[in-house]
Amino acid sequence: MFKNTLILVVLFSVTPFFISAQKNSRNAEAKKAELIAKNPLPYLIYNSKGDMESFDNIVEAALQADVVLFGELHDNPMIHWLQLLLTKELDVKDQELVLGAEMFETDDQLPLNEYLNGTINLSKLEANTRVWPNFKTDYLPLVDYAKDHDHTFIATNIPRRYASVVYHHGIDTLAYLSNEAKAFLPPLPIAYDGNVGCYQEMLEMSGGHGGENLPKSQAIKDACMAHNILKNLPENGVFLHYNGSFHSQNRDGIVWYLLHDNTELKIITIDATEQENIEELEDDRKGVADFIIVTPSNLTKTH
Repeated sequence: MFKNTLILVVLFSVTPFFISAQKNSRNAEAKKAELIAKNPLPYLIYNSKGDMESFDNIVEAALQADVVLFGELHDNPMIHWLQLLLTKELDVKDQELVLGAEMFETDDQLPLNEYLNGTINLSKLEANTRVWPNFKTDYLPLVDYAKDHDHTFIATNIPRRYASVVYHHGIDTLAYLSNEAKAFLPPLPIAYDGNVGCYQEMLEMSGGHGGENLPKSQAIKDACMAHNILKNLPENGVFLHYNGSFHSQNRDGIVWYLLHDNTELKIITIDATEQENIEELEDDRKGVADFIIVTPSNLTKTH
């Protein structure tokens, strides 16, 4: 009897403590949520319908894909950080990860490989490739991740001098290049459809300047990137490609060329955009990609 009474006394004594602790915990969580809500958000993620998604949803979808096209804003630091996070998340056991980027041109592949395998150092890489002004802050972390974890990194873009040839002289003139030059290009002649949305948009934006050669100079880049993705597609894994958002939004550009050669490919597209208010996706951004990452328009730029 005494033992049972002692237990009851202890229980009645301890219960208020636990209730108070739970209440304090709930108050702390509420305070934390309130502070998070009051702080500026660096980004939000939406699906193509404009519904909010999590970063984990992107990872889950990307792991089921053959190709992931991460369309970026070149000077946006938040997007580059998320690219690195996604790269790490896709590096899983029993699945190969191949990386590739618009920011390296096909004739950069040799020095890029030499940097990856330790033959040359960073200064030699920079001296022997056409790296972008924000290379060290935005793209070197991706390259170094490939280097440190023994992943292939593919230079996918056409050498800019050949895109310039198309712009100034037409796409048919590529046939007159040397065989050595053609080794850096996709197989010729390339397919081209001027009705593809991104090429029509380019013509409208330019007001007709450059004529049909302008979108064709864009198309040769898209075709080259798609060709190099397909050529290096892992048998069991995913090819993660970093490119400007215009090259893959609305499943045009690179996507059109990938599906032109292989209609069975599972492709996930990610788009990046900036808005003054990021808490709701603007209507004109809905549908541009499977996932749309929105960052504040006043975010500090990397260059």
